[in-house]
Amino acid sequence: MLNLDFHGRVAIVTGASSGLGEAFARALAEQGADVAVLARRVERLERLAEELRGLGVRCLPVACDVSSEDSIKAAVAAVRQEFGHVDVLVNNAGVCEYNPLEQHTTEQWEKVIATDLSSVFLMTREVAPLFRAQGYGRVVNIASVGAIQAGALQIGYFAAKGGVLQLTRALAAELADAGVLVNAIAPGVFDTEMTHDALEAEGSLVLKNRTVLKRFAEPAELVPQMLVFASEANTYCTGQTIYVDGGLTSQL
Repeated sequence: MLNLDFHGRVAIVTGASSGLGEAFARALAEQGADVAVLARRVERLERLAEELRGLGVRCLPVACDVSSEDSIKAAVAAVRQEFGHVDVLVNNAGVCEYNPLEQHTTEQWEKVIATDLSSVFLMTREVAPLFRAQGYGRVVNIASVGAIQAGALQIGYFAAKGGVLQLTRALAAELADAGVLVNAIAPGVFDTEMTHDALEAEGSLVLKNRTVLKRFAEPAELVPQMLVFASEANTYCTGQTIYVDGGLTSQL
């Protein structure tokens, strides 16, 4: 039987102040998990935490800039102090910078790589000792269809998300002996705060029509795959990536 009961489990969700991260945190709490929600916008986290506590779980909002190693270390320490252990890590935080190659600055490149790729390494490294101590853990990394398909103007984003796929495979190998399973989800086009303006722009209809389902997705539509990867029900799948993209990558 598929067991998606998270009672007694503690989950960390990065980038939880909006969009996919907020949906993930809410879903985990609805299934009984205590949740630490991490992001830079603390006021949003506080509102989310108040809502989730109403579900009868504990929720800790933690200010964290995942592009900063020091901030990540402090955030994980705060979660450990509050809960004592961590069972699930959802590496969701991400940004995107737009510019043609010749105008794409080093600062833009480094910001995206730090936020979208290095944070996955750093967060998992800091949580790994907690996983090892208990012989259990689940890591869900949020990649993108941009990991295997690319285009102009977002060079740092495509590079970072491609790196997430390989990092997922490497972490799966590193942590297998500790009972930790590491997988990734590659979303297609989801209507979130980060993508909404671009989806409203002229030309987005072409992208929509490239999907088999002929529509963009809502954050809640990524939740089922996250819950399965994050749960005790997943016992043998690790180092893998699932594409949740409305069929975007299935077509020539």
